Amino acid sequence: MPEAPQTVVKRSLRVAGHQTSVSLEQAFWDALKAVASARGVSLAALVAEIDAERGKANLSSALRVFALRRAQEGAQ
Repeated sequence: MPEAPQTVVKRSLRVAGHQTSVSLEQAFWDALKAVASARGVSLAALVAEIDAERGKANLSSALRVFALRRAQEGAQ
């Protein structure tokens, strides 16, 4: 049976000195928190790192792709 879609959770973060809001499904927030914890940095610091490297991509999309790639790396 397929999983039910997750609720989107909106969080406010300070990224590169600017307050911003990001909406992601809870599973993505959990994955990002796990990476941040493993690196010994805050969630905001990890988001700032991804933000600095995202180019023209939407921040929410960049965060989802980052989390997906980390999951794929762990599955190999």
